[in-house]
Amino acid sequence: MDRSTQIKAMASETRLQILRLLAAPDAHFAQQQSADPVQFGVCMTLIAEALELAQPTISRHLEILKQAGFLVVQKHQKWSYCKRDEAAIRDYIKWLGQELL
Repeated sequence: MDRSTQIKAMASETRLQILRLLAAPDAHFAQQQSADPVQFGVCMTLIAEALELAQPTISRHLEILKQAGFLVVQKHQKWSYCKRDEAAIRDYIKWLGQELL
């Protein structure tokens, strides 16, 4: 994994907010009816609404998180659903801790 891409992804408060929201999708996105937010992921539209940002803005942030390996995006019909990649996030945190020691 390209660590510079991961560092860039974590250098944005908006992207950190997205990761925090997706850490507890059942708490933040219980209103999602199209798919189980915990099992399947959260619709990009609901993420945009939660952060009160335009869809294109959220799409760009989500793409950066995806490129960094922190998100898995699944398409279902006409919607895209996002879910955190917990293993990738843990790996990044472990690597960062080793780099800073």
